[in-house]
Amino acid sequence: MKCHLPVGSFYSFPSVAGTGLNAREFAVQLLEQQRVAVVPGNAFGPGGEGYVRASFCSTMPDIEKAVERIGKFVRGLR
Repeated sequence: MKCHLPVGSFYSFPSVAGTGLNAREFAVQLLEQQRVAVVPGNAFGPGGEGYVRASFCSTMPDIEKAVERIGKFVRGLR
């Protein structure tokens, strides 16, 4: 998943374009399957389709666990 390095905030906006899912599908399935919550990018306007917003305002162990779960989810889509 491609993602620009965030500057000055604790949010990232990774692209989900390569997953075969739209932003909403990705967010819903990730939550249901791996219990990781992200916000579909199109909630912030039509230019956000194909992206999700993730917050990393948490502890490092929680962030690492979420990244592992996202990776497992994305690998399962292939």
